[in-house]
Amino acid sequence: MIRNKIIAFLLVLTLISISAVSMSQDVFGQGEVVVTESSLEVVETEAPVEDNNENKGLDLGILARAAVLLDANSGKFLYEQNSHEQLPPASITKIMTMLLVMEAVERGQISLEDEVTISQRAASMGGSQMYMEQGETQTVETLLKGMAIASANDACVACAEYVAGTEQMFIEMMNKRAKELGMKDTNFVNTNGLPAENHYTSAYDIGIMARELLKHEKVFDWLTTWQTTVLVGLESKGQTEFGLTNTNRLIKLYPGANGIKTGFTQEAGYCLAGSATRNDLTLIAVVLNCETTHDRWNETMRLLDYGFATYESAKLAEKGEILGTVDVEKGTPSTVNSIAPEDIKLLVKKGEAGQITSSAIIFDRLKAPINAGDQIGELIVYKDGAEIDRYPLVAEQSVDKAGIFEIYLRMLKTLI
Repeated sequence: MIRNKIIAFLLVLTLISISAVSMSQDVFGQGEVVVTESSLEVVETEAPVEDNNENKGLDLGILARAAVLLDANSGKFLYEQNSHEQLPPASITKIMTMLLVMEAVERGQISLEDEVTISQRAASMGGSQMYMEQGETQTVETLLKGMAIASANDACVACAEYVAGTEQMFIEMMNKRAKELGMKDTNFVNTNGLPAENHYTSAYDIGIMARELLKHEKVFDWLTTWQTTVLVGLESKGQTEFGLTNTNRLIKLYPGANGIKTGFTQEAGYCLAGSATRNDLTLIAVVLNCETTHDRWNETMRLLDYGFATYESAKLAEKGEILGTVDVEKGTPSTVNSIAPEDIKLLVKKGEAGQITSSAIIFDRLKAPINAGDQIGELIVYKDGAEIDRYPLVAEQSVDKAGIFEIYLRMLKTLI
């Protein structure tokens, strides 16, 4: 009996030595281990989805110079009509302005509560505005409300100057961000869309930046507000209430509508980037250069109707859902859950959801340390048995390297 324990002890010491030598190996191995397999949970909707190639020949006869329809979740374009033609976007430009401000908030550069002093340049803007005076202060959130609800040109310039230091520097940021997003038909020369030479974009590019803006959930608070009031003017002279009424009538006309931005100039015609959500499916429709304001509402609604009637959203996993638990070599704790980092949804044509299955896999030979949020696997999606997409799965929590003594105790426990 004593002899057996001595042998076990020596064996443990040997294994610890081998373990110490291998401590420097990579965290992930090359192989994969299937952990779970499941079929899709379908969320019914009067919704859209399709491969761009399948829709190239589709003609809905939209009464607009250019138009697109896309799925906000995947970014797939479901309909295109003169989608890459370079056209003046009027106030739809403000989508990019709002996006850059929200991204500055997200990275902690500014906050919604920051107070912005209105410059002479901002106060001098014409067109739609909040009629702010030079020297008055407004919070970033109030300025964003002005942009989103009343299409305020003065609010755009004020935010641009606050984020970038100068309006021109902000415009450079707009064009840089457009390139980063893959917007190839765009050139901005101002922050608000007032008529200007060489200021243009396309329906396709508007779809891209609109989708990016909608990733910031806070904007829906403003995009869906029909009417509100804000205080404007210098405090020393006495501030007055200024009413903001949403320029986007779509939120009143269309069930589920939740954005995004209107635009109009004589050159640009009547424009609209509209969005709506039904049963977990969000669609974005863009129409440019419509002849009448009625056309822009009607044609946007026709695009959305087509989408919601043709597609549905299939939910593969919810944000934070555990899709597997695996051992972590030399880790403390010794196991980690693989989770979906966000809601994972698939756009499918109605009636095709039954053809979809999915499998969660975890990279094999998982080794500590691992940080929470590190990718440790994938969710693979199949249609009729053929792989069509992959989504990352991440570690639910961090896993540290176990100490030599902890490894020793685990091995001893296993042997005994």
